[in-house]
Amino acid sequence: MKRKHLGTKFEDFLAEEGILEQCRAAAIKFKLAHELQKAMNEQNISKAEIAKRLKTSRTGVDRLLDPENTSITLNTMAKVANLLGKRIEFALR
Repeated sequence: MKRKHLGTKFEDFLAEEGILEQCRAAAIKFKLAHELQKAMNEQNISKAEIAKRLKTSRTGVDRLLDPENTSITLNTMAKVANLLGKRIEFALR
C-alpha cells in the first residue's frame, strides 16, 4: 500500500519546534475573538458599549478582540460572553 502523505503530522512539527502550545493558544484566542465579534455584530453592540458595560476602555476591548493577544484572562472572556448572552465552553482532551 502506497502512503499518501510523507513526513509527520503538522502538530508533530510544531511540537518539535517547541511552539505547539503557543499555536494552540493563538488558535483558541482567534476563535473566541471571532465569535465575540460576530455576536457583537449580530446584536448591534459597539466596542464602546462593551467597554462601558465592562467598566474598561475601548482600548481594552480592542485587546480583547485582538486575535494575536493571548494574555486576556478567562474571567474577562467569560464576562464578555455573558454580556452577549453567550457562554464559553472548554474541554481537556
